[in-house]
Amino acid sequence: MRMGSGAGFSSDRLAPAIDLAEKAALDWLVFETIGERTLAFGHRDRNLNPERGYNPQLAARMRGVLGHCRANGTRIMTNMGVAHVEAAAEVIIKVARELGLDGLKVAAVLGDDVTDQMQDDTVLFDYGGRRLGDVGRPLVGANVYLGIDAILPAVETGADVIITGRVADPSLFLAPIVDRFGWARDDWARLGQGTLVGHLMECGMQITGGYFADPGRKEVPRPADCGYPIADIDASGEAVISKLDDAGGMVNVATVKEQMLYEVHDPARYLTPDVTADFSRVELAEAEKDRVRVS
Repeated sequence: MRMGSGAGFSSDRLAPAIDLAEKAALDWLVFETIGERTLAFGHRDRNLNPERGYNPQLAARMRGVLGHCRANGTRIMTNMGVAHVEAAAEVIIKVARELGLDGLKVAAVLGDDVTDQMQDDTVLFDYGGRRLGDVGRPLVGANVYLGIDAILPAVETGADVIITGRVADPSLFLAPIVDRFGWARDDWARLGQGTLVGHLMECGMQITGGYFADPGRKEVPRPADCGYPIADIDASGEAVISKLDDAGGMVNVATVKEQMLYEVHDPARYLTPDVTADFSRVELAEAEKDRVRVS
């Protein structure tokens, strides 16, 4: 199967995503846009306006790619629902109607918002064991990281677009992979490999040179035109990471290694809701120019 990344953060560029939707013959185009800061912004926006709280670029992104994805049989997965998934789903439906895309199916994944479960005596384990009421500030919102157990039912509906709130970033990629190849939920080795693919892809052009670039030391071709990554994945969980040939940037063993270690505290124990993945024995090999095999 072939997956592409359409965003690696909330305000990422749209043009490279349109290029993938139009030219890359993808099975899935995945927009990953949430960080803890942007999740807080989502809660803030919803508190100010009950009809908001989703990614502000949602409508523009959907207008840019929906037509191409529909024409090419590409499904879309995104966490642009941020703090208001239901409202985000309605935005997608509105855009689809504007574009005349009759019959487009949208699935919304709920359950990550646990704000209502927070009490003054809730212990904040990563805040010195203090209780929520001791912080002395109002609570903006609280979310849990959902995994593939929450996403797979949406994938199985056959929906053209799946919109989520806070899920683990690699799970956005892992759920379609598990569905496509029928992996068991306790096939830990393959789930680890699929999680690796998701982690490599989740940050968009970081793996195609955006994170690697250091002018004068590590040169990247045409960084202003850096493309988004593509992953071709087989049933064993191995993948080839690449980009469109006419896009700027680069993909080599070094760019892939830097992204593999990004935001990973212990490469032998990468924690997600789906699996504890061991990246310590990953093998990378340059298959050809701008194509790296990951196993």
